[in-house]
Amino acid sequence: MANTSLIFYYLAQQRLSFKTFFFIPTALALITTLFVLFYVSSSTSHLIYFNHHHPHILYVSPKNLQTGSPSFPVSDRNVSKHHHPFVDLSNSSGGGGGGGGRSVSQRSAIVDLGSNGNYMNNNEVFHDRDIFLEDYKWMNRSFRIYIYPHKRKDPFANVLLPVDFEPSGNYASESYFKKVLMKSHFITKDPAKADLFFLPFSIARMRHDSRIGSPGIQDFIRDYIVNISQKYPYWNRTDGADHFYAACHSIGRSAMEKALEVKLNAIQVVCSSSYFLSGYIAHKDASLPQIWPRQADPPNLVSSKRKKLAFFAGAINSPVREKLLRFWKNDPEIYAHYGRLTTPYADELLGSKFCLHVKGFEVNTARIADSLYYGCVPVIIANHYDLPFADILNWKSFSVVVATLDIPLLKKILKGISSDEYLLLQRNVMKVRKHFQWHLSPVDYDAFYMVMYELWLRRSSMRLQLSPSINSS
Repeated sequence: MANTSLIFYYLAQQRLSFKTFFFIPTALALITTLFVLFYVSSSTSHLIYFNHHHPHILYVSPKNLQTGSPSFPVSDRNVSKHHHPFVDLSNSSGGGGGGGGRSVSQRSAIVDLGSNGNYMNNNEVFHDRDIFLEDYKWMNRSFRIYIYPHKRKDPFANVLLPVDFEPSGNYASESYFKKVLMKSHFITKDPAKADLFFLPFSIARMRHDSRIGSPGIQDFIRDYIVNISQKYPYWNRTDGADHFYAACHSIGRSAMEKALEVKLNAIQVVCSSSYFLSGYIAHKDASLPQIWPRQADPPNLVSSKRKKLAFFAGAINSPVREKLLRFWKNDPEIYAHYGRLTTPYADELLGSKFCLHVKGFEVNTARIADSLYYGCVPVIIANHYDLPFADILNWKSFSVVVATLDIPLLKKILKGISSDEYLLLQRNVMKVRKHFQWHLSPVDYDAFYMVMYELWLRRSSMRLQLSPSINSS
């Protein structure tokens, strides 16, 4: 404050003109802007690590503020003892989807500084294995979820209760998670013991219910929130900040437009986890892995001869995929297919060293889980993708991230990975593949437990921030 007073006193003594007074901050702002632009333009691919326990910024509705919303202190037991890095795979060049990244040869030269000040080994599949295992045990002992109760005779029981069959298909992750959660030891019938509250509506089931359908999903969720907020006290205590839901279909992105407090406050566990979009809030929300359920291992997983450099097959439904086909459609080493394959999909994955996950309509597809299941090193071409379990797993140890801008350099990047580096990547793929599998009876460290750990990390830690409409009143 003293320095500021001296500046104003000096200006007053010099009797500077009005224009001169404003020249100094304007010039400083211009210089700062030029510096930022220079810094951003100096690199097209980068990795940034964040502390996952940034405070949860809470949107408070005017009605709750007027009635006197309580404050939400953060208790020591609710904050993990360590930081969980979040990997930002954004591309400073902007543009369509796709995440910034480096080839393994480039990445292996990077030394990361861990949260404890020690250097991290980028060859390890966990950011910090010991701390993860310790916290995992703590989570298993103490973490509790309350689910709003619904009965079989409820007219929308098909939407609110778990499915009575084994989930399958491209969006099975939502139904698998819900089905396994409701039978797990994490459930409590005592709301006072709950760390989080589960909103059990199913986006997938609503889509196929003729009474709701895609156009009616927003109204259903709005009415559901109104109903539980009137019937129970739990939503109103935090404006939904200790609630969560799960969704895998991309329509879930727009499902909360008539229930803003769900989108802004509740934890969204979703497959479409792009932090380029306003509906997804990194650190608050979590990425649900999109997994096509499969049982057991492929018969020739270990002995498979991988003669192809890279493989992709899928619909051409995005500019990113169009660009991939434009450069590599007829290449003899990068097999980029569109339309129906003439050979079994499994054989292509088993016969390729690298399998390409390329952004389509959304950043997410089941191709990463497919790659891991068949022991193929995933190559991720999807800017702004908040990768599943990024708080836990070191994606650099078992995958290659390529920016959309670098698609023309794809072969050079992959061929720049030495045999030893590839073997390390592939070995790590075999280590992490169990984390991307669903089981009706959950197995330690499988997809269900990993999602639960992500929720456990987010079970509290928040602060109030008044909404713009409230500030203006």
